[in-house]
Amino acid sequence: MPDPAATRLSATPTPGQPVELSADLRLVLAPNASPMTHWGTNTWLLGRGAVTVIDPGPADPRHIAALLAALAGDEHVARILVTHAHVDHSPGARLLAEATGAEVLAMGDARAGRSTRMAALNGAELGGGEGVDTAFAPDRRLEDDEVLEVAGRPLRALHTPGHFGNHMCFLWGEALFSGDHVMGWAPSLVSPPDGDLTDFMASLRRLQALGPLSLFPGHGAPVARGKVRIAELHAHRMAREGAIRAALAAGADTVAAITQAVYVDVDPVLLPAAERNVVAHLIDLEGRSLVAFDGPVQLRGRVRPLPGP
Repeated sequence: MPDPAATRLSATPTPGQPVELSADLRLVLAPNASPMTHWGTNTWLLGRGAVTVIDPGPADPRHIAALLAALAGDEHVARILVTHAHVDHSPGARLLAEATGAEVLAMGDARAGRSTRMAALNGAELGGGEGVDTAFAPDRRLEDDEVLEVAGRPLRALHTPGHFGNHMCFLWGEALFSGDHVMGWAPSLVSPPDGDLTDFMASLRRLQALGPLSLFPGHGAPVARGKVRIAELHAHRMAREGAIRAALAAGADTVAAITQAVYVDVDPVLLPAAERNVVAHLIDLEGRSLVAFDGPVQLRGRVRPLPGP
């Protein structure tokens, strides 16, 4: 059964105004709406009394003040969890920690969890680094599969690299706080070397195997039928791979040319993000010996298909 809280958000939240989704779950929206963040960053408040905060959002004193104002009576922040080190998710953690004394927990700093393949790439030639919170460092590192007790129930930290190397999702019963890995409003951006499509697909498969889920993402509305959405995103990526390989077979041999062939209806403001996704697919295909770059992997380099299934 879907978590009932996933069906209780009937309208776009007002930034700074708490929305109670269940007795133990509240949402406070950050005022940072954009084409890449949808209506803004969702900050989740779990439990009553001793409150666990997931993703305090950007370094915006207005949002931190709203989080503190959402606490009732003698409530306090017991801990702060961060899904990943992007500037729309993590910088507020230090501000909230300074205001409350709570410990910040995450998988690691902005370079933690990066695959060996991504660590070896030349960022100067490849680009990337969009929105990375390079200053982020948790007070304590969470291990994959580590379990915390939140409101009398276990909360399981899952390392889910792909959108970002240090990305974690948090499983609380059938509620999955999915950060930017799985969202209902849009597919996740995967931008190497911080993002890794090979890892992204493996993380999707891991989440798909968890059982019934409702998603509480970093942006956009909750998704009651989480496994259906995860399957949709897996199929979307496989279709995108097929379109990229078809573009290569038709003669497109640069990231720009492939992007123009594949993303025919995309808003021009999102074309740079589309190019990053194409690069991610090409690196994944190269790792499977289905394409080859002529020289180092780089955004403006040439690429060619190789024989394969």
